[in-house]
Amino acid sequence: MDEKVSFKNTLDVSEIEAATRRIMDEMGKVIVGQHDLIRFMWIAILCDKHILIEGVPGLAKTLAAKLMAGCIAVGFSRIQFTPDLMPSDISGTNVFNMSKSEFQFNKGPVFSNLVLIDEINRAPAKTQSALFEVMEERQLTIDGVTYPMGRPFIVMATQNPIEHEGTYRLPEAQIDRFLFKIRLDYPSPEEELQILEGNHSRQNSPALLQIQPVVEAAQLVRFQDLIPQVFIDEKIRNYIVRLIQHTRSNPAIYFGASPRASVFLMNASKACAAINGRDFVIPEDVQSVIYPLLQHRIILTPEKELEGRSNKEVIGMIVQSVEVPR
Repeated sequence: MDEKVSFKNTLDVSEIEAATRRIMDEMGKVIVGQHDLIRFMWIAILCDKHILIEGVPGLAKTLAAKLMAGCIAVGFSRIQFTPDLMPSDISGTNVFNMSKSEFQFNKGPVFSNLVLIDEINRAPAKTQSALFEVMEERQLTIDGVTYPMGRPFIVMATQNPIEHEGTYRLPEAQIDRFLFKIRLDYPSPEEELQILEGNHSRQNSPALLQIQPVVEAAQLVRFQDLIPQVFIDEKIRNYIVRLIQHTRSNPAIYFGASPRASVFLMNASKACAAINGRDFVIPEDVQSVIYPLLQHRIILTPEKELEGRSNKEVIGMIVQSVEVPR
């Protein structure tokens, strides 16, 4: 009689798995569908990375970010980007204190744990540049003085499609700092009916009142420290490298993914394994996060764009062409 083989985790990720279920349940009280959005947001937070959400107005981009912040008991701030927003409106400024005869730094709204930047592509390049250092290095340098950010520090940004009037294309160096870019589609008729029913049943009760914090700040930092310890076999690491290398050699792609994408893909795959209760990565983890991770990191050739090809379609072709390790 054959023995049944069982695998036992050497790294305890049960708390992460349980927290994932609680967050999905809490968000599900208000958000109809959009399971991938919620999952990718949570994966990005576990990786201590930033997330960009794109969609036309009215698809609950801002609401989803605010609800996620409500599920986690950490500091939260919101910055509404507009064309006249100045860098100092984000970072803060030095103000002269008359009583002490010295300058004091008044911190801006970016000094928080979860920072929602609403309509990030409404502000011009000068304002966008204020985010470069803080998103990559978790610090801000003002007048020669460096101010570190606390943990966690995550930017959740929303943007309208680039074609909309009054928007600016984000610099490539900035957009590459986002772990994921999630594009939201319109809900199905069934989901839209659920939205109406949920809105009707809540009457005038704010959606945020439906949400309770399910993860504490110290607990989240502990989760973030666990993610890098998730095991990833050498075969899976080679698989990731081959996938990223194919973005640089594919004739349909003008600009491929950088080594940063390889690192991000590995870490996101580890977080994906952890939320599913595993302390080791499998190829399906890599495949489940590769689309939102790569679609803002590749640029198609003009010919392929004229043919109507999409980034997602080309990424799918790459995934199909690279042999999966077993």
